[in-house]
Amino acid sequence: MLTDISTSRPGTPARPSADPSPAAGPAATASPKRHHDDAPDTLALFARLAELDEGPERDALRDELVTAWLPMAHRIAGRFRDRGESVEDLRQVAALGLVKAIDRFDPERGAFESYAVPTITGEVKRHFRDRMWALRVPRRVQELRNRVRVARRELTQNPGSPEPSVADIAAHTGLAEDEVTAGLEALESFSTLSLDAELSAGDDGYSLADTLGAADASFDVVVDRESAKEGLRRLPERERAILYMRFFEDMTQSRIADKLGISQMHVSRLISRSCARVRDEALGRRPGCRGSGTPGV
Repeated sequence: MLTDISTSRPGTPARPSADPSPAAGPAATASPKRHHDDAPDTLALFARLAELDEGPERDALRDELVTAWLPMAHRIAGRFRDRGESVEDLRQVAALGLVKAIDRFDPERGAFESYAVPTITGEVKRHFRDRMWALRVPRRVQELRNRVRVARRELTQNPGSPEPSVADIAAHTGLAEDEVTAGLEALESFSTLSLDAELSAGDDGYSLADTLGAADASFDVVVDRESAKEGLRRLPERERAILYMRFFEDMTQSRIADKLGISQMHVSRLISRSCARVRDEALGRRPGCRGSGTPGV
């Protein structure tokens, strides 16, 4: 036997009909506004906070509001998990955004949740933008990266869609192809590869550090040799012969003096003067204005 459960018990308010008549008016049909479980009713606390001056009482009330709304900040931080940052650090950033929202909120301009959610979300996004890049790139390139990333997702959202080309992304976003290329390169710049990373899986594997070159000291020798070549050509023949015997044949000054029939002291002065002259010309200084401390003869 069916029982009519629509009849209210004595003393119990009757439930509103599931299909109210138009005569019931808008109050009967309007559904209550949905709130999150972590959105407490703190309107009175914010009104009181706005009236207080700086001091211990205001600080205590501010801490109470932070504690009340912290679950909401943690919920927003959870949206950004699995993006390379720990949840604990994300919660810290979201809590900082919550504090900023409480300090700046004007209770006469609406609900706190409507103001706090974009404030906290923006703080977390700013953290990723400014702190999470392994390679620092300009803001403009970061924006290109975001537009390219969104465009690639939109162009490949259908199953079986091919990977879009640079031209496809440019047409979809209205960017120039070189801007799309910069955005694609920035997609790979969010994290870096360790110098110890193995580049080969075989027994003869090598790391990225093994592929990096080092400065070759021979380059400096080549530069010095070319710089001194013209100065050596301008030396008198005897001075060139003395320098050749001293620095290429490794002869002592005494042996050079005996071979040329001059004193060893004269050989020493000629070597000093010739070297100073070649040095001055290599450095672009006028001969006789050396400033090297070597007296001319």
